[in-house]
Amino acid sequence: MVLRTQAQTTPGHARLAWFRLPALVREPLLLLGRVVRGILHNPPPRDRVLTQMHNVGIRSLVFISITLGFLGLILVYQGCVQTLKVLPDLSGVGQVFIYAMWRSFGPTITALMLATRVGAGIAAEIGSMTVTDQIEAMKVANADPVEYILGPRFIACVVMTPVLWVVGAMVGIAAGYFMGHLHFGISTRAFLDLSSTHVSDVVVGYIKAQTYGVVIPILSAESGFRAQGGSEGVGWATTRAVVNSSFAVITLDFLISTSAFLLGY
Repeated sequence: MVLRTQAQTTPGHARLAWFRLPALVREPLLLLGRVVRGILHNPPPRDRVLTQMHNVGIRSLVFISITLGFLGLILVYQGCVQTLKVLPDLSGVGQVFIYAMWRSFGPTITALMLATRVGAGIAAEIGSMTVTDQIEAMKVANADPVEYILGPRFIACVVMTPVLWVVGAMVGIAAGYFMGHLHFGISTRAFLDLSSTHVSDVVVGYIKAQTYGVVIPILSAESGFRAQGGSEGVGWATTRAVVNSSFAVITLDFLISTSAFLLGY
């Protein structure tokens, strides 16, 4: 009897575990479907979208530019130092650096910085509204909080993330060029050689940036809507948003890069 009971309960626990595991993906996907449906059926006002585009894009521009600028300096410096240990020729450093900046480092670092600034802000704002029952008040007033709060922020992130990637990558390449040209004597023509960078590399970088622009606001808002317990809950939601968004960026970077290489791009 005991053995039969254990045999009956074990599969149940296994099914429950399998049911809980996809919730990490299912809940954000449901939220994504709600916000896209809300935007299509009832687009948010233009002024609110422009305000959020300013918050996401313009206010992040200096932050992203400085980060990628220093990254460009570091990568070129380390690349030249390591290359000189093997070869006396530095003409290929610029080609590899520009390729990596457009395809991988540019979009991924941009997204990680946005996860810490924009994602944390979205989670904190929505979390504060959740723990103070403002979200419930909106529901009572027959207003969709996902459509009203998340819609403009979602559009802003989707539009501005690729823009920030382009600007940040250009700043990083410029900083790397000055490091290579002024410190290591690499000629302008050799450093800015685009023979290793193809249209497909830029397309892969754009796909990454666009995907990150979708994922970051969704995961951040999902953390904010789940906040509980006052200020402590808001802090937990903010931390969860940054961790989940950063982990999602790294995971998607691997998946998109691997898929592109397998497809020959």
